[in-house]
Amino acid sequence: MSSVVEGDDSPLERTEAALADAVARLGGSPREGQTEMARQVVAALEGDHLLVQAGTGTGKSLAYLVPVMVDAVDTGRRAVVSTATLALQRQVLTKDAPLAADAVEAVTGTRPVVALLKGWQNYVCRHRLEGGYPQDEEDTLFSAGQAARAPRPGTGETTSTGEQVVRLRQWAAQTDTGDRDDLVPGVSDRAWAQVSVSRAECLGPSCPLRAECFPELARAAAAQADVVVTNHAMLGIAASGNTGVLPEHTVLVVDEAHELADRVRSQGTVSLSASAVARVAATARRHASVLVADLESAGQGLQLALADLPDGRLAGGLPGPLHEALVLVEAAARQVLADLREAAKTAEGATGPAAGGVALARTALNELVEAAARMTSDSVAERRDVAWVERPRMGADPPRLTLAPIDVAGAVADTLLADRAAVLTSATLSLGGGFEPMAHALGLSLAGGGWRGIDVGTPFDYARQGILYTPTHLPRPGTGISEATLDEVLALAEASRGGMLGLFSSRRAAQEAAEMLRGATDLTVYAQGEDQLPTLVEAFAAREDACLVGTLSLWQGVDVPGRACRLVVIDRIPFPRPDDPVAQARSEAVAAAGGNGFMAVSAVHAALLLAQGAGRLVRRAEDRGVVAVLDPRLRTARYGAFLARSMPPLWPTRDREVVLGALARLADEGRPARTDTATR
Repeated sequence: MSSVVEGDDSPLERTEAALADAVARLGGSPREGQTEMARQVVAALEGDHLLVQAGTGTGKSLAYLVPVMVDAVDTGRRAVVSTATLALQRQVLTKDAPLAADAVEAVTGTRPVVALLKGWQNYVCRHRLEGGYPQDEEDTLFSAGQAARAPRPGTGETTSTGEQVVRLRQWAAQTDTGDRDDLVPGVSDRAWAQVSVSRAECLGPSCPLRAECFPELARAAAAQADVVVTNHAMLGIAASGNTGVLPEHTVLVVDEAHELADRVRSQGTVSLSASAVARVAATARRHASVLVADLESAGQGLQLALADLPDGRLAGGLPGPLHEALVLVEAAARQVLADLREAAKTAEGATGPAAGGVALARTALNELVEAAARMTSDSVAERRDVAWVERPRMGADPPRLTLAPIDVAGAVADTLLADRAAVLTSATLSLGGGFEPMAHALGLSLAGGGWRGIDVGTPFDYARQGILYTPTHLPRPGTGISEATLDEVLALAEASRGGMLGLFSSRRAAQEAAEMLRGATDLTVYAQGEDQLPTLVEAFAAREDACLVGTLSLWQGVDVPGRACRLVVIDRIPFPRPDDPVAQARSEAVAAAGGNGFMAVSAVHAALLLAQGAGRLVRRAEDRGVVAVLDPRLRTARYGAFLARSMPPLWPTRDREVVLGALARLADEGRPARTDTATR
């Protein structure tokens, strides 16, 4: 491997040497896009904000990890690297980061320290395991006969919640991390809730096991590390005002950056219902023995106020009766919280379930007060938040009120980007042929220091590897999925003889397509909702004659290279629902500022999903196939060109016979050669 490079060499030279070392360790060869991205990251570390579009197969993880690690060992500056999901976070931590660290150590002589940071509830709470928190009444569970049974991930077996908690206790006595992802096989959310607490529920300095606390140890390690690997949910918490969840850092790298704005918005969204108020009241009464009659009465008043309102957005703000009901909820919750503080004084010094119960009640009440206070503020009237009423589709839960921030760009700019070098990367950042839409959504247009966007390309030859089929003979989509569109799905699936990933705009459309394919063909058909998604994807990848159909969960993150996925079908352009409250409010805000609300919100949303969906086809240099968008508006509408430019540059055609012939040839290529012995 590479030897140590002299210290007077430039950061760029050390980065290039370390990247070459890492690639050699993989047994690969340098890739132009990867090398160019690493050079651009080195330049951005001087204080720029950089958007990098790096197509699938570029190797972007090493292209940002190597330069930030070289910078860390050279300057002592800490970098936070964020991924979209816990799964991607684990991949970076266990595969990419150790490889990059080995290469940087070989070149610089110093090994960068890497740490993992997750939300509090991803770790076991030792104090809860020791009985330091009361058991929930609804989980008087540990008789296996009474406990709910849950599937064991990755197997066909089921285990009760009680059995899972017993296994958790055994594991907790052995683990060095307490990290839920290190528990294999995993357990249900209900079982995990029995051994974890939120940050707000933690007893903090008064906890007798604080020195052994897994999340505290993880945070202490992050505070000393050169590179901290976290996830977008943590960035969302920081952007919502709780910046202390991240260690001090001067470099931020956001992988899968196209998902950041939605994750930040999700963290800033709050909901409230009468049942939620009742649960908080029950928690306070049970664990702190305080009077909650006024809070329960206020919850009933909230239910009456919401019952009189239809589902949908409250465009004119909160009606008077609803506002008054929320004021009463907030006042009653504050009073109970004050009473709880008095009750807590009598438990001062306690470390058992009594102290834990008070912590649980205090957290629940604080969250209720914060939600009600925000809902009674001027945030909706001043168009900072959008509010809507919705009734759960399943069960008997009462209607709930939800508030979400309309624009998160300012929060991202002020809390995540300010005074830092930032690198934001994804395979999908250039929409409509430019970076401006994503730069605006991600707060780069508001952050000081300016920004620049680059596309380092892709190792794939999309025009040779794939076809983009847009059948303009189909009708414009209406409500539901048309018979003509279902017929087109059938023709494509039959020509391809499977290998089809069907991306549909609604669960109902996906179900209709699955039923049609099962009734009209002998293909194996998997449908989202019939099993855990990873299990379905794994089964789909194992068979060349299979079809997998589903909705938004399949549009991103599904990686099925090879012949198993040679046809991607998209039933319609994935615009937001017309009644989506957040999209409505964002469009109105853009229009009020003199912009085009449809293009800035709906078209950008659709372009991003189309690019992600079409990106499921070509995952390796050998992959070939067809992306079929069964919506003529992609070619006939004025905005169609913007959407098409956002997708991978596949060879476009409207010719049905050309596409069916190409799919049939691909299907034939996968068939074993036939030996005709009939005439021998």
